[in-house]
Amino acid sequence: MTTAGVPRVISLDSTGLGDRSYIVHDGQQALVVDPQRDIDRVEHLVAEHGLEIAHVVETHFHNDYVTGGFELAKKHGAKYSVPSGFPIEFDAIEVNDGDTFTVGDLDVEVLHTPGHTPNHMSYAVGVGDNKVVFTGGSLLFGSVGRPDLVAPDLAVQQAHDQWHSAQKIASKLADETPIYPTHGFGSFCSATQAGGLASTVGHEKAINPVLTEDEEAFVQGMLAGLDVFPAYYAHMGPANTEGPADVDLSTPELVDPDELLARARRGEWIVDLRSREVFAAGHVPGAVNFGLDGPFINYLAWMMPWGTPVTLLGTTPEQVEEAHRELVRVGIDQMTGAAVGGPDSWLANPAEAATLRRLSFDDVAKEIDGDAYVIDTRQILEWESGHVKGANFIPFYEVADRLAEIPRDRKVYVYCGSGYRAAAVVSVLQHEGYDNVALVDDSFGNAAAHGFEIEATAAPEREPGWTWIASRGAVRSFGESASVKA
Repeated sequence: MTTAGVPRVISLDSTGLGDRSYIVHDGQQALVVDPQRDIDRVEHLVAEHGLEIAHVVETHFHNDYVTGGFELAKKHGAKYSVPSGFPIEFDAIEVNDGDTFTVGDLDVEVLHTPGHTPNHMSYAVGVGDNKVVFTGGSLLFGSVGRPDLVAPDLAVQQAHDQWHSAQKIASKLADETPIYPTHGFGSFCSATQAGGLASTVGHEKAINPVLTEDEEAFVQGMLAGLDVFPAYYAHMGPANTEGPADVDLSTPELVDPDELLARARRGEWIVDLRSREVFAAGHVPGAVNFGLDGPFINYLAWMMPWGTPVTLLGTTPEQVEEAHRELVRVGIDQMTGAAVGGPDSWLANPAEAATLRRLSFDDVAKEIDGDAYVIDTRQILEWESGHVKGANFIPFYEVADRLAEIPRDRKVYVYCGSGYRAAAVVSVLQHEGYDNVALVDDSFGNAAAHGFEIEATAAPEREPGWTWIASRGAVRSFGESASVKA
């Protein structure tokens, strides 16, 4: 059964979203924690290890992906537990603080750890005194889950709750207890950048601000460090509380060149998965570029008008399959086709391929003039830490709603931190009919070395409801309420 009485944990990474799911078992019976929607990955691991899925649990109703827990439990006849206190439209066991149950030789205790969401639960799993704890979006590696995703006006209270929840975990569990968070590996659900491959309660006591700072200092520091979060998060909660539909990962219909161009003309999103360097050299007119060599799903789902039909273009079938899997994880099911190869096979006349200008900051410095329009398309905290003087701040997630501000009769240069987001923005502008836009495909850190003056100013305030206003603007509006205690 268990090895030396210690639960065995199998981690399952979803690197695109910066999340992990887990299988914890005793050698025969398995408990699955926070599975994502493409449950075949879990099933393959369970089969490989000769396990039976007995129970599936959720630490919280997720904001950044659609869960696979409901379908996985139903398919395997397993029990399904979710935090209590949330209106759900499916049958499940609603757990509360202090609840206990067993999975084979494993004892499971439910710990209410609010802060990331009000009803967030952690799960301490063990045999006797040998325990591990699954902390979801509560205690992360060096950080905690952000407190503003459920409702910005709850962020202050939730930040205080996060501090108290971390103290609860640290006081209840031994220092040697390994922690297994769901978020924090690049996820926008993390309040600050989290790092590391493994940690324990004792290690977090030494390095994590939530356990090394007093409550007020921690809350103020965390709120000050919040930036906007992806707009598509608004669709995840409803999908998870309604009970997600079964996932379809079947091979999409292949689309011919005439149909590709017709879809682009209809305003559908033709998503080119190749790197921005290859995309720039030649692509289907009207296609948008979100390369699989970067954080593809976060930015595609954030920028794409929700519900827009999607056609994927990849060099190989494996690229299309990978992207399709990423799409369904966040509830994008309207994939209507794909094409594999390159412009030579995607276009009836390859000579009609569109191109995109790629420039370094050195190139821009040599050709820019006083009539140029420069766009900084990064996020708020990046802008405020320093930007090119005279640049226009249009974050990538606001571009579609601010097209009227972007001139069509002047040279337009778009930069971000490294080039990935700027490439997406430039391709979207081309999709909208702009033919005067250049991608600054360079590290922002190189701008000053090529003569650009860097200044640090506050981001312009937006009216409530502007585009996808998220945490940063809301936190600023809290004012004195930030001192409210949990």
